[in-house]
Amino acid sequence: MKILYITDLHGVKWKYERIYEIAISSGIDILIDGGDMLPTRPNFFIQDDFILEFLEPNFKKIDAQNIYYLFMPGNDDLIIHDDLLNEIANKYKYIQNIQDKKVTINGFEFIGMNWVTDLPFGLKDRARMDTNDFEFPKQIGKPIISTKNGLKTIDNWFAYAKSLPTLKEELEKLVMPENMDKSIYVIHMPPSDVSLDVCRDARRVGSKAIYKFLKTHQPLLSLHGHIHESPEMTNKWFNKIGKTICIQPGQSDYYEDYLVYVIIDLDKMGIFRKRVEKS
Repeated sequence: MKILYITDLHGVKWKYERIYEIAISSGIDILIDGGDMLPTRPNFFIQDDFILEFLEPNFKKIDAQNIYYLFMPGNDDLIIHDDLLNEIANKYKYIQNIQDKKVTINGFEFIGMNWVTDLPFGLKDRARMDTNDFEFPKQIGKPIISTKNGLKTIDNWFAYAKSLPTLKEELEKLVMPENMDKSIYVIHMPPSDVSLDVCRDARRVGSKAIYKFLKTHQPLLSLHGHIHESPEMTNKWFNKIGKTICIQPGQSDYYEDYLVYVIIDLDKMGIFRKRVEKS
């Protein structure tokens, strides 16, 4: 069984189209999208139109090929659109939102989790303290969350964040697999301490809670994203925590005309990172 893993496409249409072509030509059985699916340029307010006008037709053509598409929204995907994503995915047999859920395919169990540790930027829809002793980063801009009535400013973000479950607690709430040796966790945030979390300014921002969770439970694979530039900063796009293989392919930014993805052959446990240029 072959998996194609991508993350952080941020609504760039040519990347979606190229991934579909690669999936067909490579005999992919399962496409996994690790989050930050929707555009943020020119602003967040085009995300619902993107879902309806582009993402649903994309789902439909993937479903028609009998290719599983396992996805979850990421921290830049407004939480108010989660219901719309579920409504559309539910129309199709092979399209599955794995956010806080488990999906079993051919004996492999896929579990998704898209909360991230608090970040400096304003949108806080999926932001959490990592653990109870988490140190907040210096904030940039006004903290906001999305609501059905529009964006809402959080006057005291630090107090508000402390009222929410920590990322550690969110991990503990996830459904557990029946067979950890055949489990694949899709966790948008990378773990700490394995060089998959390095920002352009050399800060390491990975989650200690995720690291501890993976070290304790030892799934077969964990798939991450979020920090686009980390593989270029560290020359490392995978690492191990015990026997768990952690994969963080990274991704190009809006202005960079290339696409990064990973192909995983589960039968041979071959893992290959690929880069293709925009044609």
